[in-house]
Amino acid sequence: MKPLILITNDDGIEARGIHSLVEAVQHLGDVVVMAPDGPRSAQSSAITMNTPLRIWKHFEKDGLKMFRCNGTPTDCVKIAVYNILERKPDIILAGINHGDNTSISVIYSGTMGAVLEGCIEGIPSVGFSLCTHDPRADFSEAMKYASIITEKVLREGLPKDVCLNVNFPVGVKLKGFKVVRQANARWQERYVVREDPNNNTYYWLTGELHNNEPEAEDTDEYVVRNGYASVVPCHVDMTHYATVQQLKSWDYEETE
Repeated sequence: MKPLILITNDDGIEARGIHSLVEAVQHLGDVVVMAPDGPRSAQSSAITMNTPLRIWKHFEKDGLKMFRCNGTPTDCVKIAVYNILERKPDIILAGINHGDNTSISVIYSGTMGAVLEGCIEGIPSVGFSLCTHDPRADFSEAMKYASIITEKVLREGLPKDVCLNVNFPVGVKLKGFKVVRQANARWQERYVVREDPNNNTYYWLTGELHNNEPEAEDTDEYVVRNGYASVVPCHVDMTHYATVQQLKSWDYEETE
């Protein structure tokens, strides 16, 4: 039986990146796509609670099935696993995202929200991102390595509760990929204040990323800047275990 590959994204069913990912991995198994019906960037692991979810068949040909959903990327994973697929997928892929998800961006990413959901379900899951927002960008190098990494995960699996965050530099022939850690970087954000035609004030989020360790060679930011794809293993459990022991003295119990 061929591996079952579930693919989603946060850019929407029409995004070039998701069609590039389908093309890159279709030879590895049976592919089912469940993606949002429009852009859902920066949704993280959001789920829809107060709006009915709806699914439409978007496309079906030569064994490829594509569905669109009015929910978030995480909704797409949940509803595909529990209501659409006839069996549990062997792997979940998200992307190829238009824009990087290196360093702290992994926290906000709808792409990685879907991947983390797959990880919670016990399914090997990988998020792919290309470091540009240009909708006409060349995805060929990313496709090549997405195929290599997907095949490797299908063959070797991933540790329990671990998923992968993969980022590709743009505009270069890749030297390969390196398994590294998330860089210590933060967004320096601000809101631009503007007025609409009715003289009502509104705010538009902008900002820039500040890397606190630009020369650290074992980070995603560094290897992407130096012509490699970055592969960062991510863990669902956010507990900082060393601090648990450090703060045990804070334990408190009510006494009668």
